[in-house]
Order: sequence, then structure tokens, then C-alpha cells
Amino acid sequence: MNFLPWSCKERRGAGWFGPLLGCLLLSGLAAPAPAQEEPPVEPAELKQLSIEQLMEIDVTSVSRRSERLSKAAAAITVITGEDLRRSGVTNLPDALRLSVSLHVAQSDGHTWAISSRGFNSSFATADKLLVLIDGRSVYTPLFSGVFWDVQDVLLEDVDRIEVIRGPGATLWGANAVNGVINIITRSAKATQGGLVTAGAGNETDLGSVRWGGKLGAGTYYRAYGKYYSRSALDLEQGGSVHDSLRRTQGGFRVDRDDAGAGTFTLQGDLYNGGYSEVSRPQDTDLDGGNLLGRWKRTLAAGSSMDLQVYFDRSHRRTPAYFEEHRDTLDADFQHHFPMGRRQDVVWGLGSRVTRDEVTNSQVVAFIPDHRTLNLFSSFVQDEIALVPDRLRLTLGSKFEYNDYSGLEVQPSVRAAWTPDDRHTLWAAVSRAVRTPTRFDEDAVFLAPNGNPVLSGNRGFVSEELLAYELGYRIQPTSDLLVDAAAFYDVYDHLRTFEPVAGTGQFVFGNKLGADAWGLELRSSWQPAPWWRLHAGYVWFGKHLRLAPDSGDPTGGKLSGDDPHSRWSLRSVMDLPGGFELDGWLRYVGELPSPRVAAYTELDVHLGWHWGERLKLALVGQNLLHAHHVEFAPSPFVEAVQRSVYGKVTWHF
Repeated sequence: MNFLPWSCKERRGAGWFGPLLGCLLLSGLAAPAPAQEEPPVEPAELKQLSIEQLMEIDVTSVSRRSERLSKAAAAITVITGEDLRRSGVTNLPDALRLSVSLHVAQSDGHTWAISSRGFNSSFATADKLLVLIDGRSVYTPLFSGVFWDVQDVLLEDVDRIEVIRGPGATLWGANAVNGVINIITRSAKATQGGLVTAGAGNETDLGSVRWGGKLGAGTYYRAYGKYYSRSALDLEQGGSVHDSLRRTQGGFRVDRDDAGAGTFTLQGDLYNGGYSEVSRPQDTDLDGGNLLGRWKRTLAAGSSMDLQVYFDRSHRRTPAYFEEHRDTLDADFQHHFPMGRRQDVVWGLGSRVTRDEVTNSQVVAFIPDHRTLNLFSSFVQDEIALVPDRLRLTLGSKFEYNDYSGLEVQPSVRAAWTPDDRHTLWAAVSRAVRTPTRFDEDAVFLAPNGNPVLSGNRGFVSEELLAYELGYRIQPTSDLLVDAAAFYDVYDHLRTFEPVAGTGQFVFGNKLGADAWGLELRSSWQPAPWWRLHAGYVWFGKHLRLAPDSGDPTGGKLSGDDPHSRWSLRSVMDLPGGFELDGWLRYVGELPSPRVAAYTELDVHLGWHWGERLKLALVGQNLLHAHHVEFAPSPFVEAVQRSVYGKVTWHF
């Protein structure tokens, strides 16, 4: 697949981004190859790990360097590639349900509302949650959220998904307010050979093909293509909404490992798709792509340097509503080094430029209709071993300058006490912000007569969070894990809808505060070598504080529609003869405004595999009800249906 001609295409002066990035990245492939190599990682490696070994997986999202999951001073959950396969999920939003700490709600055939620690809304989905795919941010500066209908990877190539609950802004920057989701795919070296998958059911059709090989000693590649189709949801009262989603995607990855020059990765994706909607005569069109390069070199005395550059282009056309073209170029550098015998320092610099062009309509307009935004950032974090191998103190801050609110400082203090290898007690205090977006400042919603109904506000300021966290992680035995985290969050300057006197119009304001608190529990138990149980529970509460001078008629309720409790129980069983039987029971409490009834659902996965080459699966999803509602935005209330599909996976 040739990405350079595509990225060289000229479009209104933005054509230099692709060639520049391509030249920078391809130059890294000229380095000499190493004389010896390590054997490739087998696809089933994670499947064989015990619960104790899984807690020793290295994670990178907490401190932007490798550290053991069991020792991380943060509330973090890791969803492995094997978890994805055994659950039977077919897309990223459903995959994130495996972390009970995330509230995932499908509101229509192509839209998901996803949040961590409250404030979930399809109006600005995940506006306080930073989402990364292999280090590339998919958070859009148009409306402060994630377009989940175009976020896709080959699920068979996912190594793990790291979910941080709570602020990650000190390292990852603005908008990592309530959490960070980092989706990490496996290296090309670990995905050698061929893969073909095909699946079909009453609601979902899917298929993919992937091939991995070598380009010489020390250089590996893979290329893939996939198709995904999801049928329309039903109206709550019956009948289809005709909002089916379809998507095709292809891409590649090249990894080179050179002992003298470091490791180099070049990867990219192209996608095309769309969805229909009963209220619009034409389908929405979706297309775009990305190209990313990453270089990492390990230096003397345990230090390392990383440089990552990516280019992202996206296009979305919703007839009679709006159309957006967006180009983003991002560069990020970090340096990790020990300082003395008790300090470990990570620091970095970053820059991002993003340019959009919007075609306005009689429904919504962005004024001006194009804008270029610049972001400059730096961060530093120092981990201090107050008592070696027992007590650690981590101090750090992100410094970020953006075109909306200027300089933002986001510090944090974390401490972790590990009296032995089976106990970790940690605490943290952090500040994070959600910076303004085009939606907050430039959007204008219009009435049928052309008059503004709701407008952005050029005086909109960043939403702020001060978070207090406390967690405890314990492994009383090698086959049992218990992880608990409590939090208390204080928000200021949240978005409100303020009336303009005498006009019947509204503008965005920052006159809402909130207090939120909660408890997150999860546990994994392996009662037998062939059987594992995973359980999780979340309790959440919040109190909204509207400023005395606010006229917001909603009382701030549009800031989020959140259940007070959720729980999940998952059973994973390896049966004789190559059979697998897995069940996943989950509960989501009632949503208060707009009200959505609580629901309990069950997914079942029955699999059979012949060695590591051929795998057959029969999956039933949402089996307890013919359909259930998960979110209730206007104008339609849509329900997720019961579904069954079969899937074949062949490795060769």
C-alpha cells in the first residue's frame, strides 16, 4: 500500500505535510542490520501467563516508561489481546467495556458515549478522556471528544489496552482529565505469517486478512485489510432507525531493531466508510488516514531517548449538517535517565499543528470556517526512591501553551509504598484541564429561520479538575488479585448554557462546578489452571454546583448522565479437546437525566481451536433481552439488540 503518493496530494496548501513526514521516517530504514536476532514472540504467549505473571506485565502509560503493572502508582487496568478474543467483541468501544471502570453506552448505530469517572455524554463524548492508538492521539479539537465510528484496529494485532482511571495530564497533557486509554498493537516481529478471519451474524459482518514477513535481518513488516459492518439499531418502541455503520480499513507496519542505532517503527492506516440515518436522505461519508514514525534508542546507564512524529488526515461529510477536513502534524520527544542512585527522571518536548476546514450549513456553522491551531508542550517527572524498593515519591508537571487559553500548568504528586512484592499502597493529588475547542468558541447552531439559537463564546476558559486518589493493590496468593481505588474530584468552570437577555438565544459559559466521588474494585481469581474469574464493581456519585449568576435552564444536567453503580463478572474456561467456554455478565445502573432504565446483559463465547492455526467461535451478545437502551439522546431513543455471530480465524 503506497502512502506517500496519497499524502503528497495537494489540498488547499496542506500538501507539504505528508512528503516531509515520509522523508523523515523512511530515512530511518537505511541503518545497518544487527547480526543476531531474538526469536519472534508467539501469539499465544499471554494466554499461558498466570494471574501472578500478568501482574508483572510492563505498562508504559502511567510514567511514559516501562514499569511493572503491580507497582504502578495509579489506578490502571490492562485489557490483553487474549481478553479481546475470549470476550468475542468486534469493535473498540465494546472492547473497552471489559474495563468496568469505563462507562460505555451505545446511543445509536454509529455513536458511543464513553467516560471514566463520570460526565458521560454523547453531546461531547469522552470530552475529558484522552485516547491514544500506538501513541497517536485520536481526541479531536473540533468538539473535544472522539469519533468512535472511525477508530479501528485489527483486534487480533492488539497487544494490550492500558486504561488509566483518573488524571494523566502531567505526562499526556490537556484533556487527559478523567483518564487515558492507550491502545497498543503488537510489533511486526510478533505478527509473522498469515491471518484470515471471517465472521457473520444477524447484526454484524466482519472479515480481515493480514500477512507478516521479513525485509532482511532485523527488519519485519506486516500489512492488513479489514471490513466491518454493523446493522442499524432499533427504536425503543419498535422498528429500525436505518443507521447502519460500514467501514473498510487497511494499513501496514515496519519494525527495525538495530543494536547500534536503536529501534525504528513506521506504520500507517487508511480507512473509508459511512453510515445511514433515517432523518437524512444521504449517507454520512467517512475517510482518512495516518502515518507514524517512532525511533527509540537505549543509551548508557539505563537512559533512553524517544522521538515520535505522525501525520493524520480525516474527512467527515454529513449532508445538510456539516463537512470537515482536518490535517494534524505532531512531534514528540522524550528523554529518560537515572540521576544518582535514587532518582529516575523523564522529560520531554512536544509540538502539534492542526488545520481544519468546515463547510457550514443551515443547521450549524463554525465561524471562521477554517482555523489553524498550534500547541507547544513540555513535561518533567522525577521519581524519587525515598526508601529503595519500598517507598517512592513522584513529582511532575506538564506545561502546555495553546491558542485558546494560553499557558496551562498541570502538576501532580504521587506516592507509592510497596512493603513487599504482593502489596502496593498509593496516593496522588493532580491538576488537569480540558482546554477549549472550536465547538466551545466558534460553533453557532441555527433555527429554521436562520437566527442563532446557541453560540460559542470567545471568552470560554479551560475546565479544571483537582483530583485526590487513594489505591491499594494486593495479591494475597499467586492466584488471587484484589485492586481498589477511591477518588474525590473537584471540578470548576464546566460548560453551561447561558441565556442572552431579551433574545431567546444562548451562549456557552463556564458557570458550573461539581464534586464527584467514587470507589472502584476489581478482582481476578484462578481457582483451577483451566478456569479464571474476573469481577469488578464501580460506585459513583456527584453533586453539581451552579454559580449564583448562571441562568442555565438545564441546571448543568447536560454535563453528564452517569449510573451510580456498575458491576461485571467474567468467567474464562479452557475445556478438554481444545474447547473454550466464556461468559460475561454485566450490570449498568439507571441513568438519571434523561432517564434510562438499569439493565443486565450476558455475552457467551464458545470456541474451539486446532492448535494455534484454526479457531472457530460462536458468540452470543446481549442474550438476556431482545433489546435494551443504553443512552437516550434526542430525537430518537434507540435500543441495542440481541445478536449472535460465528467466526473463523486461520493462522498460516
